[in-house]
Amino acid sequence: MSINRRQFLRRAGMLTALGLGGTIAFTGFRKKAVVEAAGYGVKSNALKATRWAMAVDMSKFKTEDDFKRIKEACHSIHNVPDFGNPKDEIKWIWKDDYEHTFTSQHNKYLEEQLVDAPFMVLCNHCENPPCVKACPTEATFQRPSGIVAMDFHRCIGCRFCMAACPFGARSFNFRDPRSFIKDVNPEFPTRTKGVVEKCNFCEERLAEGLMPACVEASKGGLIFGDLDDPQSEVRKIISSKITIRRKPQLGTQPSIYYLVGGGDHA
Repeated sequence: MSINRRQFLRRAGMLTALGLGGTIAFTGFRKKAVVEAAGYGVKSNALKATRWAMAVDMSKFKTEDDFKRIKEACHSIHNVPDFGNPKDEIKWIWKDDYEHTFTSQHNKYLEEQLVDAPFMVLCNHCENPPCVKACPTEATFQRPSGIVAMDFHRCIGCRFCMAACPFGARSFNFRDPRSFIKDVNPEFPTRTKGVVEKCNFCEERLAEGLMPACVEASKGGLIFGDLDDPQSEVRKIISSKITIRRKPQLGTQPSIYYLVGGGDHA
């Protein structure tokens, strides 16, 4: 997370050119220890992995409640605001159709049931995340476990990360979100106007030894674990079933795998 003098000057020059230089003194290029302090304390019972990944079994998503239950579980604990309109919508996890989820995998002979089905969508926590490279303040960074995390206090709202993300997984707070949170969870930070946010794979829960909230609420529809562990459930599924990922041709290596038709075929 540390940067040298040359990197600092280059990024500072970039921000000045954008008219954002005046915010540097506040958000700052802070020391590594301060950045790490923005994370979560790891307890002895913390869940650990060298590469977290998720498999989405679409055969388990049959009703509107299957999607709603997961979205509410995620958004409630992470203080995601509800502005009540699509224009200002903040999304950590949501549903979309096949055409918009898998934009590069057109097949006119696909089953109509699959083409018309909604899919559960969230940040892909890519192995090669372009958003991390685009962020000038390192507000977006990658954990050793593969999680693409955010330090909300470092975000200056330049939205470079949003432009770099090919999956539309990030949302920007054009308005102050705090008054649009129904029940504030004091255990998780709220955001301010001008801050980008997204799914964090529930890293704060992993640090407490808990699975992600969406996984617990999915009733088996979301399988989460260490991709590098041959004995993990997610690894076994991905190794034995045919799965698809979003925009694989881009080389970002998403950590979200989709099983369709119960995982028997793509």
